Parts: sequence; C-alpha cells; structure tokens
Amino acid sequence: MKREKEQLIPEARRKDLVVQELSGEVLVYDRQRNKAHCLNSTAALVWGYCDGKTPVSQIARAIEEEINAPVDEDVIWLGIEQLSKTHLLQERALLPEHKAGLSRREVMKRIGVAAAVALPVVTSIMAPSAAQAANCLASGQACTSGAQCCSLLCNSNLCA
Repeated sequence: MKREKEQLIPEARRKDLVVQELSGEVLVYDRQRNKAHCLNSTAALVWGYCDGKTPVSQIARAIEEEINAPVDEDVIWLGIEQLSKTHLLQERALLPEHKAGLSRREVMKRIGVAAAVALPVVTSIMAPSAAQAANCLASGQACTSGAQCCSLLCNSNLCA
C-alpha cells in the first residue's frame, strides 16, 4: 500500500487467488486462507482499479466514468476497507483517521438510501480444504453426528 502526498494508493492482491467473473459479480477464492469471497459489481470495480498506481480519488473518478453516474469517494473508502479486511489487497489498508471505521450506515446517510444499492459489498464464507472436504461420509454410511456426513445430516446413525 503506497501513500503519495497523503493519498492511499491501494494494490489488489492477485497471488494465490482463483477469480471467476459472473454477471454483475466476481467470485474470488483465496487458496491461502480457504475462503471464498463474492464481490458485488461495485466492490469488483473498486478491486479492479486497485492497481498500485491509482489513488482513491482517481478510482472514484474512473468508476464514475465507467458507470456514467456520480460516485461519492466514501463509497470507494468503504470498498477499500472491506477488501483490506478480507485480505484482497497486497497490504493492509491504513485508512485516514477520518475514514477509518466508516460504516455502511454512515455512507448511506451521506449519499442517500436510493444510492445504497451501489455500495460495495464483499461477502465471505469459509471453504473446506481439499483434505477436509474428502473426509466426510457419503449418504448411507454409518455416523454418530452430522459433522461426519457430507450432507451434515446424520439420521438414525446413517448419513442422509
């Protein structure tokens, strides 16, 4: 994460990630942490512009041009903070003091509820490692708890 004239210049992490673009979203699987992240279109745009060369203020302008609509810089800061927390940036983002801890609610108040659909959202889930995924019992096998079954359902001592 570079700072140029007190401007944050974020850089997206690309190593050990599997990226799949879908209509309106980007799915990112972090092979180091065994976590899957779903970036909505706004978060995906922010992540895409994090090239290690472009400051946050210019990212906002670039996204404005791309979507042909005004973009409040706080929307970008919110996205940067979420991407940083989910380890999708090269380095942890040190947000300016007045932007640290910026909440979705605060940004919605500033930009209006109607624009809230444009807020960046990163949803994450823990994914099992390959070894963990291979260790579950198939349907019909004897079990003592749902955690043993691939279906997570143990009925009458048999995996459902």
